[in-house]
Amino acid sequence: QVQFVESGGGLVQAGGSLRLSCRASGFNLNHFPVAWFRQAPGKEREGLSCIASSDGNIYYSDSVKGRFTMSRDKNTLYLQMNSLKPEDTAVYYCATDFETPCRADTVRMIPLYDYYGRGTRVTVST
Repeated sequence: QVQFVESGGGLVQAGGSLRLSCRASGFNLNHFPVAWFRQAPGKEREGLSCIASSDGNIYYSDSVKGRFTMSRDKNTLYLQMNSLKPEDTAVYYCATDFETPCRADTVRMIPLYDYYGRGTRVTVST
């Protein structure tokens, strides 16, 4: 059974940093992509980053490139978020899918991944 447990969210001032963690279980992370997406209040889900299972390459959306860094250590995923902005306020989820590959042109599809956790809330104040 695929499971994700996200943690690390909280309240931070604009310009600050947070590191989110996500414990994954129930599938082989070496065989499938893993990813982060978010959903801001009143907005659609937005794909942020993913790690390709084929070669370990990491891809980012333009909105977070250069500010967010995704990494993985065994079965735990991380999202280091720097230079946070109020528009980064959202619930952040980690996810996987058994069909959709992780590539630069599929980051936008991350919100459609079949498996994801319950999320962790990030609030960035002005």
